[in-house]
Amino acid sequence: MAKRGGFPGGMPGNMNNLMKQAQRMQRQMEENQKELETKEFTAAAGGGAVEVSVSGKKEIIKVKLSEEVVDPEDVEMLEDLIVAATNEALRKAEEANAEIMNKMAGGLGLGGGFPF
Repeated sequence: MAKRGGFPGGMPGNMNNLMKQAQRMQRQMEENQKELETKEFTAAAGGGAVEVSVSGKKEIIKVKLSEEVVDPEDVEMLEDLIVAATNEALRKAEEANAEIMNKMAGGLGLGGGFPF
C-alpha cells in the first residue's frame, strides 16, 4: 500500500535545514535592503554644474546647482542637466541593489542549476 503524502523515495536533503536556510537568507536580504536604504548615491552632469543625490529608496534627497548653470535664457539646458544627473544617481542606486541581489542569489547555489 502506498504512503499518503510526501514524495516517493523521500525528499532529498533535510527539509528542516532547507527551511532554516531560507529563513536566514530572508533575514539577510531584509538587513541588506535596510542598509541600502540608508545609503546616498550622487551623480553630476555638465562638468559638475548640476549634482543630484538620491537615497537607496530611490528618492531625490538633494539637488545642487552652480550659479553659472542658472541662465534664465537657457532653462532647457538646466532641465536636461538635472534629468541626466538624476538618472545617473538612480542608476547607481539600482546597481548597488542588483549587486546585493546577485550576492544573495550566489548564496543559493543557483549558478549551475539545481543542487539535487
